[in-house]
Amino acid sequence: MGTDGVRALLEQAGTLTLQTGNLLNWGCPRKKCPSTPAEEVRDCIQKTLTEWSSKIGQDLNQEILEVLECKVDSAIEKINPEERDELKVSARSALGVAQLDSVIIAPPPVEDGNSLSLEYLQPYWQELENLVQNRKIVAIGTSDLDKTLLEQLYLWAQVKPSSNQVNLASCCVMPPDLTAFAKQFDIQLLTHNDPKELLGEASFQEVLQETIQNMKAHEWIPLWLLRYSVIVKSRGIIKSKGYILQARRNAS
Repeated sequence: MGTDGVRALLEQAGTLTLQTGNLLNWGCPRKKCPSTPAEEVRDCIQKTLTEWSSKIGQDLNQEILEVLECKVDSAIEKINPEERDELKVSARSALGVAQLDSVIIAPPPVEDGNSLSLEYLQPYWQELENLVQNRKIVAIGTSDLDKTLLEQLYLWAQVKPSSNQVNLASCCVMPPDLTAFAKQFDIQLLTHNDPKELLGEASFQEVLQETIQNMKAHEWIPLWLLRYSVIVKSRGIIKSKGYILQARRNAS
């Protein structure tokens, strides 16, 4: 099929789902390891696209599909059911488990410079609540909510947030009002160093263009990005980590 065939697949598909597999088996994609989370995401997408393209490019009879699954089978690891009780898992179908221990939602920046609101969060939170009620997830949490918005969500929600991540890049010390509220209602405060937008539209399109030459990268819009991890509970060691991405093609 070759590069032209891979490009044709991408130009006729409507959706792309990309799965990196376990990054710990890769080593560092570049000469040096990525220094930021955003750089890691870009490197992982590029490496997965490159390996997937080389393998699918050898299939002369590849069918044109509406939904393309971009993954390298050798990088995908399933969890041994006998080890499940010893692990804390944050992604489900990709790892062959029935239930996630925790999911933390990080909404993208709100357009037009408006601040994040409860109304904006509600439809996403209701989806997570459904997954909890259907026993697909044990606990759900939030990211970068201030005390006011966290309190609004807590009072409204049927399934209460169990945690809230705080970005230490913009907050060296936990805000006292947030700390007091979290302590009162038993909400765990965690820290992270991700940018507000881990993978922007322009960045994703740039990676596509660099990896698959002359493709219409501007037509592809990233819809969501999931980062998952599998942690050995007793030792706090990361056993597996990776990303799953879905993008949509707008041909208009």
